[in-house]
Amino acid sequence: MTSAELGRNTFPAEVTNISAHGFWLFIGERELFVAFEHFPWFRDASIRAITNVQLPSAHHLYWPDLDIDLAVDSIDHPEKFPLVSQAPSPSGRRPKPKPRQSKRDR
Repeated sequence: MTSAELGRNTFPAEVTNISAHGFWLFIGERELFVAFEHFPWFRDASIRAITNVQLPSAHHLYWPDLDIDLAVDSIDHPEKFPLVSQAPSPSGRRPKPKPRQSKRDR
């Protein structure tokens, strides 16, 4: 008698830890840090909403409770994706815009 074929991995993306600065996301063999500084939509989200993450494809993450889609590459290289959404977070607060420098400060 032989064992049945292994099933599909049911947790291809998993949040492993959450801190005041962001959360760690385990995808396949890699662990990535998702900083609230770069991804402010998660800052006021519940633990349940953050941990409910799906990996529809190898390079695409989706949080259905928050209706957030992210490319894995945007977590790896946030500097390549400089635009940050101004949509309010789940708490209704918008991220604070960075202060502009005056000509005198330059």
